Amino acid sequence: MVSTAVPEIQEMVIGEAVNARTAALSSFHSLGPPDLVHLTKVHARTNAQEAGTYHYVTGIDTSSASIAAYLNTLTYSYAPGEGQLWFGKQQNWKIQTGVYCCYNSLSRVDLRVRVHIPGSVEAFVIDERGEKHKATDQIMLETYLCSVIRAILFADDEDYNITAYRRFNPLPNREAEEKFLDAAEKLFTKVGWQLGSELEVQVPTLLSNNLTTTFFKYLEITGRYNEGINLLEKLREKEPDFAALLARVLLDMDEEVKAVQLLRNSIITSPRDPNLLDLQTRFCMSKNRLDFALATAKRAVNSAPSEFGPWARLVKVYIEQHDYQSALLTLNSCPMFPYQNVDLHRMPVAQRMHLPVPTDGVLQDIIDDSIPGENENTNVDPALSRLPASSLRGTFAKAYDLLVEIVHEIGWDMLLKYRSKVFIMEEEYRNLKTETNGTKTGKHNRADSNASQVAVNGTSLSTGQTPEGSVMGDEDKKDMSAADIVKPAQSVDAELVKGSEEHHPASATSEPVVSASATPFRSKRLCERWLDNLFMVMYEDMRVYTLWRAEFAHFKSQQLPYNKSLREWEILGALAMRLKHTEEAAEAFSQSMNIRFSARALKGLLDIYTARNEPINILHATVKLTSYDHRWYKEFSPSLIVAIKRLVREEGSQKLRNMIHGSDYSTSVIELMDGYFEMAKQFKWPGYEDDDDGK
Repeated sequence: MVSTAVPEIQEMVIGEAVNARTAALSSFHSLGPPDLVHLTKVHARTNAQEAGTYHYVTGIDTSSASIAAYLNTLTYSYAPGEGQLWFGKQQNWKIQTGVYCCYNSLSRVDLRVRVHIPGSVEAFVIDERGEKHKATDQIMLETYLCSVIRAILFADDEDYNITAYRRFNPLPNREAEEKFLDAAEKLFTKVGWQLGSELEVQVPTLLSNNLTTTFFKYLEITGRYNEGINLLEKLREKEPDFAALLARVLLDMDEEVKAVQLLRNSIITSPRDPNLLDLQTRFCMSKNRLDFALATAKRAVNSAPSEFGPWARLVKVYIEQHDYQSALLTLNSCPMFPYQNVDLHRMPVAQRMHLPVPTDGVLQDIIDDSIPGENENTNVDPALSRLPASSLRGTFAKAYDLLVEIVHEIGWDMLLKYRSKVFIMEEEYRNLKTETNGTKTGKHNRADSNASQVAVNGTSLSTGQTPEGSVMGDEDKKDMSAADIVKPAQSVDAELVKGSEEHHPASATSEPVVSASATPFRSKRLCERWLDNLFMVMYEDMRVYTLWRAEFAHFKSQQLPYNKSLREWEILGALAMRLKHTEEAAEAFSQSMNIRFSARALKGLLDIYTARNEPINILHATVKLTSYDHRWYKEFSPSLIVAIKRLVREEGSQKLRNMIHGSDYSTSVIELMDGYFEMAKQFKWPGYEDDDDGK
């Protein structure tokens, strides 16, 4: 059994971490933060020198007995004679009291389980006012479901990369699966919509919420589609709307005939259900029937005009139809939602932190990447570190991806041409006003336009002129300089349009926003300011990317070394991935790995290996990332499980085992990888071969 280390943060004052969590309960607006484990320790011999420490955890069964068992396992880290290294000194500690805090986002209370070692176990809840109440069976059930949702959704979320955070698999076996499905069945229809939703959903509904997202992530991890269908059939008897989710599961398990029949019957019954229409659109797109997809996508938008998802799907249909003007107009009409920060609260200043390295399971070439090499993070090019696209979240990140798809199809210059065709540009509007009024203020207005700026995520980007351009071939794009990436001109501000009709950003069918007398603009519309900003964000990405490739080509032609720091290669790789240049991204990530191990770069390479279907590279990347996660107390990663599950299906588990054993990995690393094959055995993944059967 591979040993796991326990990270700790020591408090200045014992108990202040729990008090800070209590004070912040009223500020939680979604799923809440990860579970908090607070320990009070004393010296094993003298019972003196009390210390308060804490760490975060997800994936623990939140029943009282399971929490007590988890806290009991922590006592072995400080057992006399087996004392854990504490800041370089071997000391024998014992845990006197442990408090486990788990947030219930349905009832807006915090479950607390206090364990005295040895001694009693007490379970209670703290409400937003800090008052103590009894922990009922309903509260315990809700808390358990919330804990599973957090464990699955937070596992690979970079926004939750907090210090001293342990992540375990909440569904390690069939028993845990049955408990999760039972809790989901009891609470799905009653309170599922209260659990919040993804960033792209404005209003959580019965079918669009975090529980639904968790449910489909569970199916992706385990492949237990039959169990998912059984649950949805039961829920469908109570709420017919669950037919949309049932049809989606049938499509995921390649039961297309049954899914289409269910979709047809359900749409006849509920012709305006946006979930059914969106699923039908996706299916038609997968079959390359874009004419059908366009019709259903428009109906989905009309059924849910305030949600981002149907609008984004309509944009993708237009892109695949090569109707880029309609795609831009539709994208301009998408409802955008502000990004909400995750439910993390400020903790008191720590006295010290202890982040031990596990005694086994860590590869030799994996070093602590939180300790950068000399000048690694200080000598990063400001043009790279200030790229605003890396900080986009939610609907703005999705909209940016749609813009990138258009650029990838037609090129930057052609995108600007389409933009000037469908949106009113500030320069041309000012010129028209000057000619109409017979004034001579054109030069003054143009100077004001060039001096104007737009802000994106706190970064100001100057706007400028857009000369005429042409569509460039692949070879031309490789050879052009950064100066060939023209800066987009700013579109007209709504305040400049006088006498125009009222502007409705959520309606793609609204009338033109200028008067009929302005003949050149009768078919144009105002560009939303957020979309104008995204054009500037993309300009910065394109400019830096083109400059990088031009520099690289120059150094290569001169046979000179092209040196960048590890962090710069990581940023360049992420930049190339955003712009869908996978070959250049792989090159940058590989250069980063050549300097030293980089988890960011290897995760990017894993995505590229998966897209290329390179089993050997996928396997070895997964081994290294699993070892890296183990070093940072992360024993559960849905993305890595899905990668291994795909390999098991395509290559077979026995072949993968032989490949791992045939490499020079240590025994403890091989044991870590055996955890994936144990999941394959538990959940009967396709391609799994049990050694006990003689296969």
